[in-house]
Amino acid sequence: QVKDNGGVYIVPAFAGLGAPHWDQYARGAMVGLTRGTTKAHIARAALEGIAFQVADILQAMEKDAGLKLKELRVDGGACANNLLMQFQADLLGVPVVRPKVSETTALGACYLAGLAVGFWKNQAEIAGQWQVDRRFTPSMKGLERKRLSADWQKALGRAKSWIAE
Repeated sequence: QVKDNGGVYIVPAFAGLGAPHWDQYARGAMVGLTRGTTKAHIARAALEGIAFQVADILQAMEKDAGLKLKELRVDGGACANNLLMQFQADLLGVPVVRPKVSETTALGACYLAGLAVGFWKNQAEIAGQWQVDRRFTPSMKGLERKRLSADWQKALGRAKSWIAE
């Protein structure tokens, strides 16, 4: 319902931070609140916090592997949120692809069972079943992406090592 986060960032480190930060002493934080902050800004910041954490992990993976991500295929309940998926594409600078069947973990278990009993001949036959529901194409300019990422890093820094060892 709002065009941006209004300068609000939520770091969802409610039990510390996992990969790639590995900080068990980090705690959840909400920063950037003003008198003009609305519930919608906070809700958007919460969604964006998910996308920022995913971006942090994928950037670490790219660095470790020496490979650049060409697209991100998503699944699970959160991928039903179009705003989150578009922001993820914008933040990563690569397309985000949502499949027609978004519960792919359960679907994968079914495929394995089908392979085991001979319902599916091979993995190639299964791969042919995958279909795109929607492709989210990045539309954010590079300077905006850098600004948002820098602000996220600042918020992340506030949440890190919050409690003493």
